[in-house]
Amino acid sequence: MPKSGSRRDFLEASAALAFVARAGLAAAAGSLAAGAARADDEDFVPRSGQYGKDVIWIPTPDPLVTRMLQLAQVRPGDSVVDLGSGDGKIVIAAARDFGARARGIEYDEKMVALSRRNANAAGVADRATFEQADLFQSDFSSADVVTMYLMPHLNLRLRHRLLTMRPGTRVVSHEFRMGDWEPEESSRIGARSMHLWVVPANAGGDWRLRLAHSRGPVETTMTIRQRFQKLDGRVSFADVETTMRNAHVLGDQVHFSFTDAEGALRTVDARIEPTRMIGAVSTSGGEVEPFLAERVGDTPPIEGSSPMTPDEIRSDS
Repeated sequence: MPKSGSRRDFLEASAALAFVARAGLAAAAGSLAAGAARADDEDFVPRSGQYGKDVIWIPTPDPLVTRMLQLAQVRPGDSVVDLGSGDGKIVIAAARDFGARARGIEYDEKMVALSRRNANAAGVADRATFEQADLFQSDFSSADVVTMYLMPHLNLRLRHRLLTMRPGTRVVSHEFRMGDWEPEESSRIGARSMHLWVVPANAGGDWRLRLAHSRGPVETTMTIRQRFQKLDGRVSFADVETTMRNAHVLGDQVHFSFTDAEGALRTVDARIEPTRMIGAVSTSGGEVEPFLAERVGDTPPIEGSSPMTPDEIRSDS
């Protein structure tokens, strides 16, 4: 068993093994399943490093559990889903310490039984529930927060599903990232890291808007290309076209700036709805006006939101 400092290397080596020795892992998983026939065995104690269906189980230390839930800004009443919930500690902490309604999805029956006993012992069995299921076959689309400690290639397999969730859904991963979908924030405790993503609304496509100018309102257009939460856009006036700066989507909120045809720097902060953006636009001189943009034409998909092919996953993992 590796020391804690080499844990990332151990997990990444195991991810490679999952690709090149699938048959061996399947056999190991089969042996584990056979040994789990009595899922209600109260003497069951999981072993750090044991094989599961798609992952190797290694528990997340308590300080990291707390930090993951803090990164996600879990609030009372939030719905939290932990993918590959293991012994249930993230689910239990979300219910016990943050007041959430939490659900764990775990393939190993003995782990599920253990998690339920742990939730009972913690007094949160009514708000911390567990199901034995394959996370790739499970519906977690209604969650406010998704947590996970999976392997890099599994994160990438899940990425397109996460991007279809409600804008503003928070996703936190222990250690491993999601390819070129950059996190909004990362934390580190010792040698171990956690990453936060916020599912973005779709701001991409063509928009029509009206802006106040010294000579009266001006009708103009803007075109936005979106890759994950980052925007590459331009605003077109009668005789000048200009790019956006600091353009970004966080949940259903969009922020960007541009220099208008009269030379004023305008900054937009708005909420994205299916067919419009509504909010405020301010200038460097301090003036603030209502902002309304209406979508023109179809909504293109967010770049990077399509399912990844096995070859793409292997190259990015």
